[in-house]
Order: sequence, then C-alpha cells, then structure tokens
Amino acid sequence: MQLTAMIVNLIYSIIGGVLTLLFMYFGYKWFDKFTKFDTSNELAKDNRAVGMVVMGIFIGIGVAVGLVIGLGLN
Repeated sequence: MQLTAMIVNLIYSIIGGVLTLLFMYFGYKWFDKFTKFDTSNELAKDNRAVGMVVMGIFIGIGVAVGLVIGLGLN
C-alpha cells in the first residue's frame, strides 16, 4: 500500500515537472508575442529589465504550478 502511494506520488511529480516546464515555455512565448520588442534580442543585448521580467514570469509560474502539484500529492 505504501509503495503504491510512493509510485503514484513520483508519477504526479514527474507529470507536474513536465507541465511546469511547458507552462514556463508558453508563458515566455506569450510574453514575447504581446510585447512590441523581441524578447530574445533584448536578452542577447543584455537588457537586464527584460531579464528581470522573464525571471519573474518563470518564478511565478514555477511557484504556482509547484503549489498545485504539492497540494495534489497524497
């Protein structure tokens, strides 16, 4: 019984990690689509303000999805 719960939690964690990466990717693409500048070019030019916004997007999505996954376990 306990081994089954551990395997289920592991599967939930793996699926949650993949979903988190997908949400981060699509969040970045969404941000890039709705801004007037090219995010990749601005990051290549060492624009720290754009880097901070992208960092905020990644951290926000990661925390939100991480909480959903964490609350879904057990």
